[in-house]
Amino acid sequence: MSSVKKVDFYIPLLTVLLDFSAILLAFYFAFEFRFYSFFESYIEATKGFPKFSSYMIFGLISLPVWFYVFQARKMYRLNRNVFIFDEFIQIIKCSTISIIVIMAAIFFYRSFEFSRVTFVFIWIFSIGLITIFRYFVIKFEQYLYNKEIGVKNVAVVGKNEMAVKIYDKFLKDKFAGFRVVGYFANSIENNTGFQNKKHLGGYDSIPEKIKELKIEKLLISLSANDHDDIYDLMKICEGINVEFMMAPDYIDIITSKLRVEEVDGIPFMKLKSLPLSVWNKIVKRAFDIFVSSLVLILTLPVMIVISILIKLTSKGPLLYKQERVGLDGEKFMMYKFRSMRIDAEQEGPKMTTKGDNRYTPIGKTLRKFSLDELPQFFNVLKGDMSIVGPRPEREYFINILKDSFKNYLERHRVKCGITGWAQVNGLRGSNTPLQTRIDYDIYYIENWSLAFDIKIIFKTFKEMLFSKDAF
Repeated sequence: MSSVKKVDFYIPLLTVLLDFSAILLAFYFAFEFRFYSFFESYIEATKGFPKFSSYMIFGLISLPVWFYVFQARKMYRLNRNVFIFDEFIQIIKCSTISIIVIMAAIFFYRSFEFSRVTFVFIWIFSIGLITIFRYFVIKFEQYLYNKEIGVKNVAVVGKNEMAVKIYDKFLKDKFAGFRVVGYFANSIENNTGFQNKKHLGGYDSIPEKIKELKIEKLLISLSANDHDDIYDLMKICEGINVEFMMAPDYIDIITSKLRVEEVDGIPFMKLKSLPLSVWNKIVKRAFDIFVSSLVLILTLPVMIVISILIKLTSKGPLLYKQERVGLDGEKFMMYKFRSMRIDAEQEGPKMTTKGDNRYTPIGKTLRKFSLDELPQFFNVLKGDMSIVGPRPEREYFINILKDSFKNYLERHRVKCGITGWAQVNGLRGSNTPLQTRIDYDIYYIENWSLAFDIKIIFKTFKEMLFSKDAF
């Protein structure tokens, strides 16, 4: 694991663990302060002294509530570079919501005798302790970046005054977590302020340099006259996992739906971001392994029957293996139960159409209920595919379609899937507009969540049983 990935993983993990420690300490200090300090003489415990273990057990049970609230408020993101005061305000909001939820839950749990005063102290102590612990996490993260540990390679795009400021700022301030490797500009004439700075080439050289220099972010600053270049940049980087962060000369935040992020005092509009964070990738991968293992175990008898029927009804291999293109354009061998004759593509690659006459005797049934896809769960276990994602395509068709359809290559920014958002909405086969299917795939990529995956899986079962569009 590279230093960048280690920092991406361990800093959020450290933050979570310290938050949990702070919350449990808050329960402990609040209990001690309420019942075993001078405060007890001012407000007597009318119902006696409760057991300390009861409060600590409840503290442990309440940790998921705190985690969910903090996660929902984006408090575990990396490279946040916030002022501790801003962090303090967010901690107050999150702690307040968490305490309200916890006290509401206790109201319905009559057997637990709690002190409302104690929970006021828990709220106060949790805010203070979480703030202190997070201050040290922020400082530790900045220390790592100053030591060039976990920093991300970035490049500046543009040559205006703001671009110069960005270049100089992040070249000097290492604690932002960025390592500036150079800048891109279509021309080097009149590049005021860029003397002695590394010119990486024009926009056309960006894909090559991203791979060569392992660039993870493009910091874009274009003048008003150059804003048409943004579309060209996104087209050039289509299908490449790189973040676009823009610091324009003017920012129309009121009418914009784009997320604005401030890094070291410079506002950026995030036009394109990585579809899955490190933690989301771990969650999605764990979910894929669990579901695919379960499906393979449960459908083993069905797959045995299908295997026998294929061998009895047609000549040729049991499995159909074909090279497909997946995440980041990587090729892999995809498995399916063979549903067509062995000479189905004698005249070259051909997409499946309604009323196709190339099916084997049981092939059409396999396709109708998507039973031919079952071996792809082995692809999921191998890591080539995911349960949910854009459907994989052959390189032959990709080369034909990529220049004709907007954002086609963006589908390769995540692992391809056995099922997808487009498919469960009835968009499959050559009888549906390809651009519409692409738009559905992009929507899935930009709005991924585990709940979204589960929703698509349930809709897939419905499509398998009741869809009239399958062929």
